[in-house]
Amino acid sequence: MGADREGSGRRPARAVTYAVCGVVLLAGCASMPDSGDLRGVDSTPRQDPQVRVFAMPPREDAPPTEIVQGFLEALTSNDPQYETARKYLTGEAAETWRPERSTTVLAGGPGTETDHSGNREEANDYSVTLTGTRVATVDAQQSYTPAEGEYREAVHLTRDGKNRQWRIDVLPQGVIMGKSDFQRTYMSVNKYFFASNTSPATQAGTSRQPAAVADPVYVRRLVDPMTQVVRSLFSGPTRLLGPVVRSSFPTGTALAKNSDPLTPDDHNKLTVPLNDRAAGVGRDTCDEMAAQLLFTVQSLTPVVDEVELRAGGRQVCSLTEDRAETVATRGSAHRPDYLYFVDDRDRLVRIAAGSKGTRAEPVPGALGEGAVGLRSVAVSRDEHSAAAIGLDNKSLYVGSLVTGGSLGEPVLVSKGKTEPDRLTPPSWDAQGDLWIADRDPADPRLLLLREGAGEPVEVRTPGLDGRVQAVRVAADGVRIALIVEKDGKRSLLIGRIERDGKAGEQSAVTVLELRSATPELEEVTAMSWAGDSRLVVVGRERGGVQQIGYVQVDGSTPEASVPAALTGVKEIAATEDETLPLVAYSEDLIVRLPSGLQWQKVTEGTAPVYPG
Repeated sequence: MGADREGSGRRPARAVTYAVCGVVLLAGCASMPDSGDLRGVDSTPRQDPQVRVFAMPPREDAPPTEIVQGFLEALTSNDPQYETARKYLTGEAAETWRPERSTTVLAGGPGTETDHSGNREEANDYSVTLTGTRVATVDAQQSYTPAEGEYREAVHLTRDGKNRQWRIDVLPQGVIMGKSDFQRTYMSVNKYFFASNTSPATQAGTSRQPAAVADPVYVRRLVDPMTQVVRSLFSGPTRLLGPVVRSSFPTGTALAKNSDPLTPDDHNKLTVPLNDRAAGVGRDTCDEMAAQLLFTVQSLTPVVDEVELRAGGRQVCSLTEDRAETVATRGSAHRPDYLYFVDDRDRLVRIAAGSKGTRAEPVPGALGEGAVGLRSVAVSRDEHSAAAIGLDNKSLYVGSLVTGGSLGEPVLVSKGKTEPDRLTPPSWDAQGDLWIADRDPADPRLLLLREGAGEPVEVRTPGLDGRVQAVRVAADGVRIALIVEKDGKRSLLIGRIERDGKAGEQSAVTVLELRSATPELEEVTAMSWAGDSRLVVVGRERGGVQQIGYVQVDGSTPEASVPAALTGVKEIAATEDETLPLVAYSEDLIVRLPSGLQWQKVTEGTAPVYPG
């Protein structure tokens, strides 16, 4: 358990470690005051070495306390099947123990409490209770979920009647380890499926590309992670995404028997041998299978730029990175043309995305002409339309970004009595529908306007406890991020979007399985999608100062550099294309953060957004 068990009565170290490289692990967020002048603050993320751990078997005549500690340390090793850990168990316990069932992560590693009332080492049995504070669990699908509360599980040891060696005969299923060991041992990888509310490529008469959806899972970092994540892909989506995504792999698809560990060749091509279940698929289906695989392994290592699928002793199909873009759409592969914001004349203006320029130009059409003063905006993902909220937060307008385009009457008007009790900034989804929340205390609602027009549809939100303060829909079209306020606390919740009907039909829309992505933050101020499964968040912990950092949709902390700190952040903008800079509204200025640099002033303005 490394440092997690220091001071817990641990035995002398019996695990040998070798540092093989360095890796940045995010240790929270960059902190900043939430008032004062605009200034950059250096942030130094914690750097932990990536190490390879080899467990040691139990030594002869080891006492029961040493057996327990040795077993716990063996759980953090890189044994593929936990062979060494099983040597600390009785034969029967080794056969029935299922380490793959779950991983429990504790804040400081497991401690031990001995049952002194009945324990005597000269007897033949010994009892210990493992204790700690829960941080998270990883289930059998390798899906991460934040957790809290006390952990207490019993472990019983017995002494073999013949060789008189102590071994564990009763223990909890799964694996247990401390947070720092978990960060060293596991890594998050996205496996990809397709949104089920878009038509599959094999359906006749459609040319619409399916949207790729990232499904993050945790795999053991140094135990053939590529083969692990490919097997996980074949097993299907995690429970949270299962109802809204599909896989193109036929049921029962697996790696061919006796296949070698998966690794790309010298030409960055990955060949994946499959069993006979995949031998008879058509070309379009195989291309989708290859796209799923390519996107998945690129999440692990971007050097792979081609995937070849083989089954029945022959090539079924091959897909390059360039051609994958014609098979499926993926948010992180789409680069927007412009960054948009509201200038000091309350007009919608834009700057080329990723440019170093500071001079903005008004967008074509009425929204760029200043016909209506604007408070906040959202631009459709194709950048052909925009939605805007008037200065009083009361009225929602939708207009085309074309020269000469008119604005017309508001498509939605809130009845809230004050500005904070009216409309939130809007957000466009991948299907061209517009999402917004009305914060009117008398009738708080999450609403959807199909293609930005018509009668608003009230989105069902069973289980939502609180009032929505901000809305952002992911590029994949099946996830939504909400800032929700309750009892003075603002939390970031991630939910699943379900539509009762085929794409394009008038159907009910529901947001389900809302879960906190930032349980440690008391006040979330702003957020934006910043990758296929990642968001950038501005907030503060209880009694703390404002922070800025990244979070995964599952509530874990991604391995990414912490953004440079910034004071007084009111709004933040990012895009799924992680190569584009963060942009923020802070101290009455629009500022941006080029990769590896400090925040830079762009111009005066408010409400910065990328398309979406």
